[in-house]
Amino acid sequence: MANINKNKKINLVADIGGTNIRLAITENDNITAISTYECANFPQLSDVIRQYIEEQDLGDASINACLAIACPTDDDLISMTNLPWKFSQKGLKEKLNLHSLTLINDYTAIAMAIPLLRDDQKVKIGGGEASPKKPIAVCGPGTGLGVANLVNINNQWHCVGGEGGHTDFAAVDELDIKILQQLLTTKKRVSYEQLLSGYGLEQIYRALVAINSNDLSFSDVEKLSAKEISSKAINGDCPTCEQALSQFCKILGSFAGNLTLTTDSLGGSYIAGGIVPRFIDFLKASQFRERFEAKGRMSYLNKQTPTYIITESQPGLLGAAAYLSQICPES
Repeated sequence: MANINKNKKINLVADIGGTNIRLAITENDNITAISTYECANFPQLSDVIRQYIEEQDLGDASINACLAIACPTDDDLISMTNLPWKFSQKGLKEKLNLHSLTLINDYTAIAMAIPLLRDDQKVKIGGGEASPKKPIAVCGPGTGLGVANLVNINNQWHCVGGEGGHTDFAAVDELDIKILQQLLTTKKRVSYEQLLSGYGLEQIYRALVAINSNDLSFSDVEKLSAKEISSKAINGDCPTCEQALSQFCKILGSFAGNLTLTTDSLGGSYIAGGIVPRFIDFLKASQFRERFEAKGRMSYLNKQTPTYIITESQPGLLGAAAYLSQICPES
């Protein structure tokens, strides 16, 4: 339980996913009293936050809360994508008697965490050195493909979100083209997210099996999960899985490189999400960085730009804390 003085102003942050919710207290960029709860055990979001407040003895505190949540946050009415939780932002603030309440998208939180990362919370891939206060790009293969950019305005970082993961996939090498042709046998359009996600890795694998076979079509290929594919690739148990993961890394390099060119992100290009940190050594040995830099006349820009894998286990809480410190600097 946190040692809280009564009537003290408290910053409370949360990272709310479809399975778990993590809550913590933050002060001066330090995150303490982290607790994790299973969302399925609570009828509503207010119930789990109220339990945390009671467990940390925050009942008499003046609480500023910033909640990073995996759904759109533009409207007062929030309806979570992967949970039956629905609530009004105004209603939640009143029900919990909060001093202030801010909801942000979970990927905004991840992006906001980047300027606070220490060297031991990220792994550098290849060369390049970050230019201070220059834009930063971040993408994250996971369930989908998250994309965001950070820009520095008057010494404060601001996140520019978007749906960059849904841009059209651009094939670069001959194998990219063959994979695209396979996917187009069942789809009208192929976006980067359909290759750079857990589902995407599975699709790359199935396409390669069809390409390497003389009698199988894409739709007939037996499915393997992304976890099975990556495990078999890392262990050297399946040449096609290894080929699939290698192509995934190359496509990720191309996509991250495109983001860097789009926003002139000389502050660095970061890879987030739950997939890539599982095979960092494999990524280092792949053509990820080669494809990141291979941008023709503009290659010199990407060669200057460092690429990193985020390894911090709680980037959502860290980013929510950073966001809250900017809007409530004196709390």
